[in-house]
Amino acid sequence: MTAIANVVVVVIGLVALVLLPRSAGEERSQVRATPPSPSPSPSAAPPKATAESARKVKANEAGLVPVIMYHRILPKRLASIDRTPAQLRKELERLARSGYVPITAAELAARKIDIPAGTHPVVLTFDDGHPSHFAVDQNGMPRNDTAVGIIYEVAAKYPNFRPTATFWVNRDPFGLRDRERQRQAVKWLLDHGFEVANHTYSHPDLRRLSGKRVSEQIVRQERLLKKIGAPASTTFALPYGSRPRKLSRAHDGTWDGTRYHFDAVFLAGAQPTVSPYAKNFPRYAIPRIQSNGKHGECRRWCTTYWLDWLDKHPGERYTSDGDPARVSVPRKLRGTLSPARAKSVITY
Repeated sequence: MTAIANVVVVVIGLVALVLLPRSAGEERSQVRATPPSPSPSPSAAPPKATAESARKVKANEAGLVPVIMYHRILPKRLASIDRTPAQLRKELERLARSGYVPITAAELAARKIDIPAGTHPVVLTFDDGHPSHFAVDQNGMPRNDTAVGIIYEVAAKYPNFRPTATFWVNRDPFGLRDRERQRQAVKWLLDHGFEVANHTYSHPDLRRLSGKRVSEQIVRQERLLKKIGAPASTTFALPYGSRPRKLSRAHDGTWDGTRYHFDAVFLAGAQPTVSPYAKNFPRYAIPRIQSNGKHGECRRWCTTYWLDWLDKHPGERYTSDGDPARVSVPRKLRGTLSPARAKSVITY
């Protein structure tokens, strides 16, 4: 049994989401069901990959990984970076049908990519901790048409679509100002396999700040996250994708006696990232793709373009061998891997 199979327990309580009727122009009514349980740990080790099994699924763990950037999820878009619930649902269903399996930003950085053979990792990231990302109703269920509600809805319809994402938040996570409610929200997300991490305290343009103030913004948010029960962040998303003048301040620093370190730093959007096993993996400048269509400036830099491109060039994307302990690639790509990151390599 794989880790993906075990998330079925999580989504069973949400199958009703898929079955609800929906009137044109209306929001879905709130679902009344038992809250999903936290994902259990895998009960068995995945099968070991071989050259033959890797060849069969055309494994390429040196390939490209889409890291998708979302902001507000609104019934009516107010800015170009907003998405409607229908647009998010459509995009996630496209990913699920194309064999993509969500992992968190932390799992990407740590090279913990445990997905079925023949599938492709995708990282769903949500910036700013907007109320449209996560809220629960009186029954403890994710509200319909929030990001988490839609993720579970799609996971109920497509069982291999693992319900997880990364939320990079500021000082009022999910629009909540009460500390106890913040703790409850963070606990729910962590218990259900989501990542909640640092996006600075007040979302400034770090390029405009002194080095000391950059570190202050990061440390203040890290302290807040600790207060509300989140573990130390291992990933960090730059507000506006703007890097501080001293680049290392984005991942290592000290302020007021508190040190911080991130394993990975993410930009605001452009293109898929190379594999974390690659020699040129940009750990402290990982690109993301803005969720959007192909109009205007998004013609070549947003999800519609890049998902189309990856569909047309399947040999370029990351395809899993199903064995997280090994890295499988076509023989011609062996030299693109970092020996320090990919110690057990299968070529075919």
